Amino acid sequence: MQFGRTYEEFEVGAVYKHWPGKTVTEYDDHLFCLLTMNHHPLHLDANYATTTVQGKNVVVGNYVYSLLLGMSVPDVSGKAIANLEIESLRHVAPTFHGDTLYGETTVLDKRMTSKPDRGIVYVETKGYKQDGTVVCTFRRKVMVPTETYVKERGGEQPGRPEPLS
Repeated sequence: MQFGRTYEEFEVGAVYKHWPGKTVTEYDDHLFCLLTMNHHPLHLDANYATTTVQGKNVVVGNYVYSLLLGMSVPDVSGKAIANLEIESLRHVAPTFHGDTLYGETTVLDKRMTSKPDRGIVYVETKGYKQDGTVVCTFRRKVMVPTETYVKERGGEQPGRPEPLS
């Protein structure tokens, strides 16, 4: 199974559809809110949420973003040397408990750095629900190795020990 890409494997215009999707549960949302100390009642208090425009609990946006970022790792940043920048982050529609999220990333640009063994890839990730509604978009820059860098480090999984007999 491929985990990330080298610089040479990225093509401007390529679209990576991340799979599988993830159905967001109330537990996921509440645990994330509590772990990150976001105690806003829109996310945690179902009774309060009935008095809002949405009429029910809304999944906290940082969880939606984190989930989509995680979904993109095998396709985009699994071999990353560094995540350099999140240029923009937009939440364009609410996510509710029970929604299933999917993601896809488009390669917008790429360029080599001043070091010949790495490059920077500029991508946009979109997250959407089971009905196709886009809920979140973000753009980021990732520093990735070249094939030469990977070979010089000893291959795909440097430092992985061999099992003892």
